[in-house]
Amino acid sequence: MSPVLRLFAILSLSLLPALALPDAQSSGTGCPTLDATNAESRRSLMHFICFYSAAPGDPAHDARSPDGLPEDLDWTPANGHDLVFSHTKSVYWVHLNVKNTGHRQALWYLKLNYPLLDEVTFWQSGDGPYNHLATGDQRPFDARGIDYRYFLLPVTLAEGETRSITLRVQSSGALNVPLTFETPEQVIALSNHLTLTHGLFYGALLVFAVFNLLLFFSSGTVYYFYNAFYMAAMGLFMFAMGGFANQYFWPDSTGFANTSIPLSLVLCALSMTLFGRSFLDVEQKTIAGTAMTGLAWFCVGFLALTLLLPYSKTILLNTVLALTVICSLFVIAVVRWRHGYQPAMWYVLAWLVMLVGGLIYALAAFGYLADFLAREALMQVAVGGQVVLLNYAMVQRWRLLNEKLLAVEHNARTELEFKVHERTAQLRNTMRELEKANRQLATLSLNDSLTGLHNRRHMDNILPELCAEARRTGQPLTLALVDADHFKTINDTWGHGFGDTFLQLIADILTRHVKRPRDVAVRFGGEEFALLLPGTDMGGALKVCEAILEDIESSSLTSPDGRAARITLSAGIATLAHGEDRTSLFDRADEALYQAKSKGRNRVIVSNQALADKA
Repeated sequence: MSPVLRLFAILSLSLLPALALPDAQSSGTGCPTLDATNAESRRSLMHFICFYSAAPGDPAHDARSPDGLPEDLDWTPANGHDLVFSHTKSVYWVHLNVKNTGHRQALWYLKLNYPLLDEVTFWQSGDGPYNHLATGDQRPFDARGIDYRYFLLPVTLAEGETRSITLRVQSSGALNVPLTFETPEQVIALSNHLTLTHGLFYGALLVFAVFNLLLFFSSGTVYYFYNAFYMAAMGLFMFAMGGFANQYFWPDSTGFANTSIPLSLVLCALSMTLFGRSFLDVEQKTIAGTAMTGLAWFCVGFLALTLLLPYSKTILLNTVLALTVICSLFVIAVVRWRHGYQPAMWYVLAWLVMLVGGLIYALAAFGYLADFLAREALMQVAVGGQVVLLNYAMVQRWRLLNEKLLAVEHNARTELEFKVHERTAQLRNTMRELEKANRQLATLSLNDSLTGLHNRRHMDNILPELCAEARRTGQPLTLALVDADHFKTINDTWGHGFGDTFLQLIADILTRHVKRPRDVAVRFGGEEFALLLPGTDMGGALKVCEAILEDIESSSLTSPDGRAARITLSAGIATLAHGEDRTSLFDRADEALYQAKSKGRNRVIVSNQALADKA
C-alpha cells in the first residue's frame, strides 16, 4: 500500500466515531418547562424539547396547526440530542414550554440554526405579532419576519409568564432542527462572530478566484481559469448551503432557492474535473484522460437534469457525483505522483483534505451527523485548506518550470536574485521608515503638540466608547471640563509665548492628578481642558477637580518682567445619567462650567442631576 493510501486509511478509521449516528431517542410523554432566565437551562435546551414524527397517513401529518393534533399524541423527549433526520417524508412537530421566573418582562429568541428547510411554522401561546409565524424556503425570505439567514422566533415573556411553543417542520431533503434559546445579546454576539468568520472565508475565496483570473489573463495558462471557476462555484455552493444566497441573491425566488444548491454543486464537480485534467497534464488518449472526459460530460448531463428533476433527487445525485469526482481526481493524482509528476503531491494532499471534509459535510447535510454548524465550519476549514494547497501546488508547478528555464540562464538568474535581495532590503527599510512615520503621525493626530495631552479628536473617538461601556456595565462615567480664568489677560500682558508656558503648567498639574491608567486628560481648545474619568462617581471627580484647583492656585511662574504670575481654573462636572448620550453629558458639563465662571471663577460646579434625569 502506498504511503498516501495508508494515510487515508488511518484518517478514515480516526473519523469513525464522528460518523456514528445519534443515539436513539427515548419515548415518553410530557415536556418539562424551561426556565428562560437560567443560562444553564438554556444551554441544555434539548433536554426540554419534545418532538413527534408524523409519517404520511398519520392524522398529525395533515394537521396544519397544534389545534389539529390528536389529544393523545405520544410526544418523544429529545433527551439532549439534536433533532437530526435523514431524508424523510414525515412531518415533525416540536414542542417546548418556557417560563420567565424573573421579576420583569424580557425577550428571548428561539433560533433554528439550519437554513435549508422547506416549511417551518412557529406557534406560541399568548398575544403578540409572532404568535404564528409561517416561513421556510418555500416562502419569500421576508416571511421570516427578521432579516436573518436562520429562523428566529422572538419570545417575549412577562414576569412569571409561561408559554407553549410548537413548531411544524417539513422538508423535501434531509431534516436538521438544531434549536437554541438565546438572549438578544447572545444572538448578536454569535452573529458578529459568524459574520467575521464567513467574511474571512468568502473574502479569501473571492481574492483567490480574482487572483487566478488575473493570472489567466496575464499568462494565458488555462488551469488558472479553471481554478478561478472552481473557487467561484464552491463559494456559491457554500453561500447557498449557508442560507446567504437565499437571503441576498434571490430572496423572492422560492423555487430557485432549493435548485441553486444542486446546481452550484454540479458546477463545482465540473470545475474540479476541468481543473484537474489541466493541472495534472493528463493525456487525452490515456485511461485517466478518458475517465476525466467522461466525468466532464457526466457533469454536463447532471447540470441539465438539475433543471428538470425535483430537488430531493438532484441533491442526492449531484452529491454522489461530486464525491465520485473527488475520489477519481484523488486516485488519478496519486498515479501521476507515482509517475514522477512532483506537483501532484500537493494536489493529492489538497484532495485528501477535501475528501474528508466533503464526506463529513455531506453526512451532516443528509442528516446522518448532528451539529450542522460545526460541520459547516469544518467544511470551510477543509475548503480553505484545499484552496491553499491547490494554489501552493500551482506555485510548485510554476517553480519547477521556472527552475528549468533558469538552469539555462544561470548567470542571469544569479544577478536577478542579487537585485531581488537588494530591492527587498530596500523595501524593508522603506517599510520600517514608513511604519515609524505612521506611528509618529498617529501620535501627532491624537495628541496636542504643545502640552502632550490628548487632543479633541481623541476625545471624540473615545467618549462614545466610554459612554457605551458605562451603560453596559453600570459603572459611573464622569466628565469634567476645566477652563483657565482670565487667560486672555495673560496673553495680552506677557504675550502668547508666556501663555503657552502656563498651558504647559496646567497640563503638568492635570497629568499629576489624573493618575489612574484609564483616566484621560484632554486639551480640546485654547485654554480649555477635559477630564474623562471612567469608573469615578461625582464625589470622586469633585475631589480630583478641587485638588487641581488648589494646586494651580498655589503655583506660580516668573513672568518676563520678573513678577510672579498666577492663574486660577474653573471646572464643571457631570456624571453620565441613565439613557443619556454623550452630547447631553458634554452640554451639562459645559453648563456647569459656565455657572462656575458666572459665579466668580476659581471654583467647581456640579451639574444638576435633575436636568440629566429629565433629558
